[in-house]
Amino acid sequence: MMGLPLEDTETGATFDLGRYEFTRANVLSFARRFDPQPFHIDDEAAARGPFGRLAASGWHTAAAWMKCYIATSQAAEAKLKADGKPCYTTRPSPGFNNLKWLMPVCPGDTVTYRTTITGKRDLASRPDLGLVFSFNEGFNQRGELVFSFEGKALSAKRRPP
Repeated sequence: MMGLPLEDTETGATFDLGRYEFTRANVLSFARRFDPQPFHIDDEAAARGPFGRLAASGWHTAAAWMKCYIATSQAAEAKLKADGKPCYTTRPSPGFNNLKWLMPVCPGDTVTYRTTITGKRDLASRPDLGLVFSFNEGFNQRGELVFSFEGKALSAKRRPP
């Protein structure tokens, strides 16, 4: 995770992933392409909808987390390489659990994301890899938790047994 091998990934480590501004333009653009429900693309329908106003797709909130995660990970990997240290690129995710959209994210909101390592373990089937577990969150500009999920990612080991 963040360019480190499984052995150097510390449970409890928290990474600030940055922030994403949900503008009217990007909320509408995402929703029109990927989640064209009336309360995501039409002000009048949104006023009558579940949030009483235009709201970003929950998938937009999740995609923004991924955008911030990838940018932070790539920056950490670039720094390791620039410092002449070995870099271990995070492998694919085998899934996630407990995805929660806790409150609407609306145009004008800025969500700040972070990830915290909650555990790790070796993979019996792949001695060169381990599994890293994380808790991931997004907070709006008022400090309210708007998004969370438990993640998993495959991580390379420095030296297989």
